Amino acid sequence: MLAMLTGLGLSTAAGLNAYIPLLVVGVLANASDAVRLPPEYAWLSNGWVLAVIGVLLLAELVLDKLPVVDHVNDLIQTAVRPAAGGVVFSATSAAAELENSNWMTERPWVGWLLGIGLALAVHLMKAAARPVVNAGTGGLGAPVASTVEDAGSLGLSLVAIFLPVLVVLILAALAVLAWLTISRARRRRTRGTPLPTHDPEG
Repeated sequence: MLAMLTGLGLSTAAGLNAYIPLLVVGVLANASDAVRLPPEYAWLSNGWVLAVIGVLLLAELVLDKLPVVDHVNDLIQTAVRPAAGGVVFSATSAAAELENSNWMTERPWVGWLLGIGLALAVHLMKAAARPVVNAGTGGLGAPVASTVEDAGSLGLSLVAIFLPVLVVLILAALAVLAWLTISRARRRRTRGTPLPTHDPEG
């Protein structure tokens, strides 16, 4: 159960920022025993790979905070973030083995699908919310929202690895937030729709 939560937490974090959970997993696997990577994912802890991920992360940190540019970046990240979610779910030893579950070990594609699906869902929520934030704040909210998302991705990555039981609460909170956001958007759309006028001569 804890292994599944680790994978789900990392995939959710990837939906907010593709590179933060990859970097966290890679650095911890390289420098500690907190993360043990299966042989087929050992490349993730390679110094050169971590350096490339670090450069991509720096670019993401800048681009995602610029109005309009952040929208273009989100379009590009529609492929990157789900892929990162699949990688981090499958790459962690705990998620891959799922606590010695033979069923999961024999079906590694399940971890990929779970990671990709969750990261994609979070990414789509983020991409849909950002234009609303930009429009409502004249673009001033973009760096604030981006910083909150980056902090959330980092915090969730660390929680998923060191305190996976808390992932349940975080995912529940995100689900409630998504529901409130969608409900508010629908209410605004309803209020913005003009009522049909009655023509007495018709």
